[in-house]
Amino acid sequence: MMTLTDDQRMLADTVAPFMADEGAIKKQLRHWRDIGCKDGFGHGLWKQFAELGLTGILIPEAQGGAGLGQVEAGLVLEEIGRNLTPSPFLTTSIAAVRALEGSAQAERWFPGIVAGETVAALAIDEGRHHDPAAISLEAKRSGNGFSLSGAKQFVVQGASADVILVAARTAGSAGETQGLTLFAVERGVKGLALDNVALADASKAARIAFDNVEVDADSVVGEVGGGWASLSRALNAGRAGAASELVGVAAGASEMTFEYLKQRKQFGKVIGEYQVLQHRAAHLYGEIEIARAVALKAAQLLDTGDPRAELLVSAAKAKAAKSAALAVQEGVQMHGGIGMTDEHDIGLYMKREAVLSELFGGPRYHANRVAELSGY
Repeated sequence: MMTLTDDQRMLADTVAPFMADEGAIKKQLRHWRDIGCKDGFGHGLWKQFAELGLTGILIPEAQGGAGLGQVEAGLVLEEIGRNLTPSPFLTTSIAAVRALEGSAQAERWFPGIVAGETVAALAIDEGRHHDPAAISLEAKRSGNGFSLSGAKQFVVQGASADVILVAARTAGSAGETQGLTLFAVERGVKGLALDNVALADASKAARIAFDNVEVDADSVVGEVGGGWASLSRALNAGRAGAASELVGVAAGASEMTFEYLKQRKQFGKVIGEYQVLQHRAAHLYGEIEIARAVALKAAQLLDTGDPRAELLVSAAKAKAAKSAALAVQEGVQMHGGIGMTDEHDIGLYMKREAVLSELFGGPRYHANRVAELSGY
């Protein structure tokens, strides 16, 4: 079914005003950007997420969480995207939680995540483009544990993280999915060098160098050499979540634009009365609704463990990215000159879309993946 339950609607109705108020652009994104915050988000808001039960949304009730699913997480992420609210929610509460679930490391980190005290990051990509199978960072046996050597980049909130989930190679070679192992590396470990970089949307990501970083055997998430299963679970959840957030970005940008069309006058006429702009607005609305439907379907299939979930996740990520790109481009163009200024919020949506579209794989990566999973 492509509809929400009463409980899911109640969650959406609770989260929407909270994000619009506490997560508002002026109060969060602009504030942390303008003061040059090294994290790019507010830990106070992260604690408020916890008080609402959002940080543990995917964590089972038996482990202190809400025990909800990807659909509910998507509803939260759509409101995050609508308000451009900076937070560790996507990487920590969605991707990292899915990577850790069922492992001994979950007992170590879930309580802090539920309490809004822990931030987690995923260190996957090493090249210019997203390609998880291409991992070459080496993990050699060393004493009772492993020694990690290599580098990662585009590690979102890596410099703010209490734990970094590092995908490394314990066997095989780059391009193979076998022989990958996931490690939980704690903040401040010797040999770890981080370069904290501000991205286009003022969020933070790190380039990380591993110089013989020593970790013990207990840091392994899951099985040695069997990390692809945990990594895939995390990526599917992260990609579906990013699709939902992109729908929110598109919705927020389009709502701002439609309101502007109703107010701005040229030649004594409200510009929204011009048919060409009405056609463009209607087309945009339709594209966003399609993206929202695909994102919801992908989330539902993940929650039910449907074998088609992986295909729909990539379809959702690709479609949501394209719809968000259309929304922000139309938004800036229809706002005219003011849309190019930092004083107006519409340009901030364009910057967020540019970064979020590439996270966990861009639209071309996922379009190709849809083709491959469909047998082409």
